[in-house]
Amino acid sequence: MRGIHHLGVAVTDLDEAIATYEHLFHARLEHREPLREQGVEAASMLVGEGRIELVTPTGDDTPVARFLARRGPGVHHVALSTDDLRATLDELESQGAQLIDHVPRQGLFGLEVAFVHPDSVHGVLTEVVASG
Repeated sequence: MRGIHHLGVAVTDLDEAIATYEHLFHARLEHREPLREQGVEAASMLVGEGRIELVTPTGDDTPVARFLARRGPGVHHVALSTDDLRATLDELESQGAQLIDHVPRQGLFGLEVAFVHPDSVHGVLTEVVASG
């Protein structure tokens, strides 16, 4: 692993959340796009040298909508960067991690991503991102 790629935060109002991060933390909107396969609209916010990904559901029956209904807004996932996503997934699985995605999917910026079940990572949904 190369390090933390971003922290994902589930929000109910993406425009409001972007404005909050801009106002309070002088964050800069880096990129925004709908991720239809994941049922979210996402915005990448640069905060200093770090990145926070704000995600809001695009429908009521999506994983992020269910997360918000159960827990409310807040930290949704931690994303780690890797040079070889497929090799990393194979290694995680061989070490006993329960993968949500055995095959990468498209994430923000068109990067390949895959999720590891929170049960395998002490309750934290973990995303693995192919370094671009």
